Formats: sequence, structure tokens, C-alpha cells
Amino acid sequence: MNDLDDMDFLLGAEDDDGRGRRRGRGANGRKGRRRRRRRNRGGFLAPLLAFIILAGIIGGGGYYGYRWVSDALVPDDYTGQGTGEVVIEIKDGQSAGEVAEELQRQGVVASARAFTNAIDSAGKSASLQPGTYKMRKQMAAAEAVKLLDPKNLVVAKATIKEGLRLSDTFKHLAEKTGKPQKEFENAAKSAEDLGLPRYAKGKLEGYAFPATYDFRPNATPAEMLTQMVERFNQTAERVDLEASAKKMGYTPHEMITIASIIQAEAGRHEDMPKIARVIYNRLNHEPEMTLSMDSTVMYAWRRYRTRATSAELEIKSPYNTYKNLGLPPGPIANPGDHAIEAALSPAKGPWLFFVATDPKSNVTKFATTEAERQALLAELERNSAGG
Repeated sequence: MNDLDDMDFLLGAEDDDGRGRRRGRGANGRKGRRRRRRRNRGGFLAPLLAFIILAGIIGGGGYYGYRWVSDALVPDDYTGQGTGEVVIEIKDGQSAGEVAEELQRQGVVASARAFTNAIDSAGKSASLQPGTYKMRKQMAAAEAVKLLDPKNLVVAKATIKEGLRLSDTFKHLAEKTGKPQKEFENAAKSAEDLGLPRYAKGKLEGYAFPATYDFRPNATPAEMLTQMVERFNQTAERVDLEASAKKMGYTPHEMITIASIIQAEAGRHEDMPKIARVIYNRLNHEPEMTLSMDSTVMYAWRRYRTRATSAELEIKSPYNTYKNLGLPPGPIANPGDHAIEAALSPAKGPWLFFVATDPKSNVTKFATTEAERQALLAELERNSAGG
């Protein structure tokens, strides 16, 4: 059988005129019938072979399709807690998916999908806090989720004491954050960008609220000062500063100035409402009298003391309340909650004087007359000599 006959066998070929070849009877007829049977078997095998090939193609595609689906459902993931260290920052407004892509990009997790699956399982997709975190390379996604806890935020902690002046606040912030002090000073010059209330008159002194702050490592000095002003604004809103000041006949800026003097003069929180009353009694006294506060004079000298010398009292400055009537131009320090509340809610009483009679215990006593004041000053001298 030649090649053409082979093809005829497989395809069950007919004559060119479309009819099957007719053979004579006898031996030739029997050969023809055998040949026809072979041709019929060939006609069956061809579609069977095509079916087998098609099934193989579908089967192979199904296998690789299964592998693809499997990989999509079970994404690449590392095992263990990882090694080394990498710093990751989550920005305000970032979604869990965006964080996942950043983690994959920096080699923290094997795939973004592994992380999103892990954080969804932990129920923390909506609780990611902006900030900086220390992570490790090649971590299991579930372990990465654990490290992105707000408790693990990398921060620069700074505690600003009540009554600290702005210049010393800058120095302290520089020490705690590693930022140059000059950058804080420059940022304060653009006070309008810090969120200051309009009554602050563009000056930061008095409005950099004393508290403990957690600053992001990459926060700028301007952002840190803005955070402090925001904390002041929270207190101002809580005590309804503008309305309360108006009710008392003062501007909010004057109230913060009074609060700053209270803060600088008081040794104890419990004395603040009485010191506030002394200030108001002097401001409203008839005939007029000066505030005569040593703390304002020390501010003019850029010194810290509660008692000015006779020579220091001669300084020519609007902050010298021995020489000038009324309040100084602005706050002399950054007052805290207690001082602001005392300014808004002074104690009732006729006092015009107060003296810290015992420097060791910070006890302050109050007097109404000059004679009573002199007696308190004598007590102070005795206690100072005994110390």
C-alpha cells in the first residue's frame, strides 16, 4: 500500500467521481470487502484521535488554569518573623492595599495579597494609624500585621513644661527631636501657617501649649509647632475662651497674657485662682495701680526668677509692669490648663498682694493691705535666712 492508499485508509476515501470503487465478485470481491472494512475502521479512528488530542489540550489547560487560580487564592508569603530592619511610613489617608504594595516593594512581605489577606483576617484593615514603624525584611504577612500596631509607632517624645518660654521651648524641642533649634525659630516666624487663632496677633508665645507630645521622626519643626497650637485650640474650645473672655471684659489674647503671668508666679496649682484675683483687683483698682509683677520684668531680661532686684526693676520695656499700667503686650510664657482655668475663674477676695513666704515648700500667702504685705515679706526673709 502506497502513501496515497494510507491516506485513503485513514480518511475512507472515495473515487474521484464520488463513488466507492466497485470490485468484481469472487476473490477480488472478498478483497474489496476487507478493504472497505479497513476503510470503515479508519473513519472511526480519525475522530477518536482528534477527540483524544482535544481532551489533552483541555486537560492541560485545566491543569495550568488550576495552578493559576491556586496561586491567586494562596499568594506568596514568607514564614517567620523576618530579619534585619526597615522603616515604613504610613501616610494619612493610605488604604490597606496601598500599604501592602509598599511593604512588598520594600521586601517586608512576599506579596501584597498575602498582607491584605492577613490584615483582613485580623480585622484591622480600617485601623491602620499613620506614622512610622520599624519592620523586618521577609516577614510572614501575619507577623507584619502585628508590628503595624499603634503601640509600635516610632516617635520622638517631648514633654514641654508649663510656664516654659518660647525660646526655651525651641531649645527643648531641638534636644528631643534632633532638629536644629534655628529651624523652630524660623518656623515660628510664619506663625500664620501654624493654625494660630486670629487673636494671637501672629505671635506664638503663649500658644505653644505645654504637654507631652509624640512627634513622627520625619515631622518638620513647623508640623511640630502646629501640633502644639492644635492642642492649645482644644483647650480654648473646651473652656469657650472667646465667649468667657468677652463676658469678663477682656480679649482672648489678654486672658492668655493673664494666664501666663499666673503660670509664672504660682508655685502650686491651688494658689492660681487667688493669684488671678490679685491681678484683676490690681487692674481694676481705684486709684490706678500697676501690676508690679516680677515675672514680667524677668521676661524682659530673659531671666528666670520670681524676685527682681532694684536695678532690674529700672529696665525700660513694655513688659516692666512696675513702670507701665495695665497688662504687658502679650504672654510671657506658655500657660497650661490650670492657669487658663484660673484666669477664667478667679477666686473671690480682696487681696492685692501675694508673697511666696517659703521657697522650699512653694507656699504662697495673700494680703490686702501694705502692712500685711510687709509682714509676709519679713516672713520670707526669715525663711530664706534659715535655709
